[in-house]
This record gives sequence, C-alpha cells and structure tokens, in this order.
Amino acid sequence: MRASGNPGRGKKRKMTQMTGAQIVIECWKKEGVEVVFGYPGATTIDIHHYLMVSGIRFVLTRHEQAAVHAAEGYARVTGRPGVVLVTSGPGATNTVTGLAGAQMDSIPVIVFSGQVARMMIGNDAFQEVDIVGVTRPITKHNYLVRDTDSLARIIREAFYVATTGRPGSILVDLPKDIQNGTADFKYPGRIKLRAYQPHLEPHPKQVAKAVEMMLNAKNPVLYTGGGVIMSGASDALLELAERLEIPVTNTLMGLGGFPGTHPLFIGMPGMHGLYQANRAMQASDLIIAVGARFDDRVTSRIDSFAPKAKIIQIDVDPTSIHKRVTADVPLVADARQALASILELLGEYPQYDKEARRQWLERIDQWRAEGAIDIYGKCKADVCAELHCVHKEGVSEPCSASPIKPQAVIAELYQKTKNLDPIITTEVGQHQMWSAQYYLYDKPRRFISSGGLGVMGFGLPAAMGAQIARPDALVIDIAGDGSILMNIQELVTIVEEKLPIKVIILNNGCLGMVRQSQQLFYDNRYAATMLGKSPDFVKLAEAFGAKGFRATRPEEVGPVIEEGLAAEGPVVMEFIVCQEALVYPMVPAGVDLGDMLPYTNQD
Repeated sequence: MRASGNPGRGKKRKMTQMTGAQIVIECWKKEGVEVVFGYPGATTIDIHHYLMVSGIRFVLTRHEQAAVHAAEGYARVTGRPGVVLVTSGPGATNTVTGLAGAQMDSIPVIVFSGQVARMMIGNDAFQEVDIVGVTRPITKHNYLVRDTDSLARIIREAFYVATTGRPGSILVDLPKDIQNGTADFKYPGRIKLRAYQPHLEPHPKQVAKAVEMMLNAKNPVLYTGGGVIMSGASDALLELAERLEIPVTNTLMGLGGFPGTHPLFIGMPGMHGLYQANRAMQASDLIIAVGARFDDRVTSRIDSFAPKAKIIQIDVDPTSIHKRVTADVPLVADARQALASILELLGEYPQYDKEARRQWLERIDQWRAEGAIDIYGKCKADVCAELHCVHKEGVSEPCSASPIKPQAVIAELYQKTKNLDPIITTEVGQHQMWSAQYYLYDKPRRFISSGGLGVMGFGLPAAMGAQIARPDALVIDIAGDGSILMNIQELVTIVEEKLPIKVIILNNGCLGMVRQSQQLFYDNRYAATMLGKSPDFVKLAEAFGAKGFRATRPEEVGPVIEEGLAAEGPVVMEFIVCQEALVYPMVPAGVDLGDMLPYTNQD
C-alpha cells in the first residue's frame, strides 16, 4: 500500500498547452499590447484566427511599409513599443524600410513576420525569404524561432531588447509549423541576458567632472536629441537649463524635448538649422550633448566643428560615444538619470559666472535678431526679399508657380493650432524642414518625423499610429506633393478606421529638396525632380472618402486651414505654393557649420 502523505507534494503545477499562434497572442497580452498593425497572409492566418477574438485591436493597413511607420508613430506618441504582424516573402520585405528607419531613430518597433515551415526553409519555397538575414544589419536584433517551446521566451526577450538601453527595431520570424505546434505556456519573468546589459546609471566621477566643466564654462550650449524624449528627461533638461542659464538646441528628433517658446531655446542646429543655433554651436566653449549623436547633418565638416568647445556627451548607447566627435567627459547612462545626478550635485544655487552668461545670451540674441527667420516667416537677410523665395537673377519677382509662400502656410497653421496641443507628423523634404523651423513645439512627443533614414511617405501612416494612440488629439500630417503619393493608399485605412487626421499638402510641383540643390549647385538643371501634373488632391481625397480643400492665393490660406480643421473626419488641404521657395539657412555639404547660405561666416 502507498504511504499516505501530503497529496500535493511532488506534483508539478499543471501547465497550459497552447498552439504557437495562441502563445503569440498571450505574450502580446502579457506585454500590454493594445493594437497591432499589419497585413495578413497564408503564413500568419493562424495568428489572425485567434487575434480576431483576442480583444487586441488589429489595424489593417494597405501596405506593410505603412504598417511599420504607423507602429512607429504609435510608439513615438506613447513611449510603448509598436507591434506589426505581416506574412512571409513580400510581406516581410516590405517592412525593411520601416525597420531601418525605426532603428536609426531609436524607436521601439517589433515586427512579427510569418515564415514557411521549417522543413521548407532554404528550398526556395513559395514566398520564402531569409528575412532574418535581410534585416540583421538594420535591426537592433532579430530572431528565427526554431521550436515552439522557446517562443514565449523569445517574444519576452524581443520586447525587453526593443525597449531598454537605446531602443530600436526587432524582427521575430515565425515559421508556419511553429505557429501550429503546441507547447506549455509559461511567460518568463525578469529577463537577464549575459551579452546585453544596458548601463543606465552615470558614473559619479564622470558626473563630478561634468558639473565642474559646466560651472566653469563661459559660453555653454545644451545640444539635445531624441534621447531626452525617449528617456522622459524633458523636465530635468528644463531645470538644468534654467538653473545654469544655458541656451538649448534640439535636433530634429529632439524637437519638443525643450519648450520651443522658452527664451533659452535657440532652435534646431545643423544643415537647415537656425542661424543663431549654428553660430552658438560654433562659438561655444562647452557643448553638453544629451541623447544626441553628432550626426553629419548637425556637425557638417567634422574637422572644423565647434573648434573651441569641450564636449560632455550623455548617451545610453556606448557605441554613440566618440563615434564622430571625441567626448572630453563621456557619460554612458540614461539621459534622465544622468541629468538627475547632475542636478543633485549642482545644488539649488550653483555658482557660475553670471556676467559671462549674460554676455553670452546677449550675443546669441544679436545673432537671433540678424539671423534669418522668425515665426511669421520674415527674412531679414539681404537676399531676395520675402520668405526665402530665391530666383535665378537674385531679385524679387512674382513666383512662377504660385504667390503662396510655403513657409507662410506653416506659420499660419502654427498660429491657428498652437493652443490646441496638436501632434504634427511630416513626410521628408522641404516641408519637413519648414515644419521644424516655423512650428514651435512646447511638449515632447508632439513632433514625429523620419530623421536618420529620411523616409518619404512616412508622415501619413505615422499620423495613423499617433491618432490611434491619442484618439482625442488633433493630429496633422504636413506633406509635399511628392512624398504624399508614396503611401497615399493609407487614406483608405484612415477613413475605414474613422481617424480624423488633417493632411496639409504643400504642392510645388517638384521634389523640392533635391530641386533646391540643383538650383544652387547644379546650374538649374532640374534632372528628374519636376513632377509635372499632380493628381487633383481634392478629388482624390473625396474618392477615398475624405474631405478636400484647396488654396491657390495667399488670402485663401487662413480660411482653408480654418475650414479644414473644423470639418469632421479626415481632411486633405492642398496649398499650391511657390516652386522657387528654398529652405534657408542652408549649410552646403563639406563646408564649415558657420558658412550658411544666404549668410556669410562672420564673427
């Protein structure tokens, strides 16, 4: 006879058997996923079978690239990872641009791609692509799931890697038979990877060195990027700037990380940065880089960049330290934690040279006054009159395409929406730079644009993700007539999902940014940049089920914006604008950051 005892002793807790497809859904639920973007196919049909009744929202985009951009827009607004589900073959390859863009801009996006069954991999099966091999160089990490038992662990790792350290894009490739297979479901708790251990806390000795340099600097500049926004360091940045009276620049990715209307804000630096920002960077004796990577669009010629400046660089990614500019004080740490440590050591009443700082800020104000543009779009440089409209002979004359200046549209949009706390997305081109120059962003996660990769067609699907993340917000996509056509099919998705997105199209009949270089540096030879006849965007909007409005004269700009904003549902507003308008300031390739067109490099 079996001896009596505790009936529960020695028994294993009963595990829940699930198919791989069910495990994927359950893992998403554990990670708090509320929405998935994508497009179905034969190799993901099992996941869709369960997803339909899971309570997780699925947004059916009309192209897989758009799904990844939408997921990025969602992630940029929420700070949570964007999730994408696509099929194998072309479904997976269509995500490549989005994955690369998210990785370059440090945005947590996870793409789950279907794959042919394991036994078919390597046999050129229908819609088989080695998507893990394709995306290895352009993602933070990727996985090919080889057995159903490891599926939950891999998904847990994917979310952990995507969202920690320097965030980035992840691909998880799911063979068909993995989805059909079964396994005991157990979701891992804490993840610890031996080869991946992000360093978040700053070294105390480096913090002390940084504080000493800040207190001794005469002409410091805070150069801040997207890392400030991703880490939630905006409040700490504001406190540091005000405590030491340090002027602040934001990179394109960092716009909104410091209030754009603050007196200490001096604008975006770089190739199309504001005059005072570039002049301040070049004349500074200390650059405090926070979550910014000194990319080539900011530094221009690296050998002449900020020649008198010492560099403090705060970045959670150790590979970004010393990558292009040698840092005198490197701080490998999370931006928020690093700034908190600096503020604590500074104390409430730091001792610095207030007279030197007063003179420095007055000098910057002089540059601001002589410098280029204000929010109303007035050009104070002695070149071609109004709103940076430049012509072949260098004289002011009516524009050949339209009397509407594109900068004036952005300035008018700002005046009419600045109190509505909107989210602005952009495509890529001249309109992107004007949106960075003429619209002031006072809060983080309000400006969403493709920075590192510069993806045309980004803004419209990114607006979808932003609107889904914040359904009560006013979401505006600012586009050009070239870039909008690259993902315009997503107007169907926008209408279907009932997303009240407002689209501003600056129609100049050309690929403006490339045309600008051709005008300035290639003898006005406009090779492959003139678009000819555009579609009727008003009728096109109506065909998709949206509303359309158009302005062709300056006096129509304000009323069209007002009418478009007031209209219910998705709206397209087209503005026929001056073709000859250029983005100024401009630092030509290969010259000193201070050599801005149309300005000269003067002391």
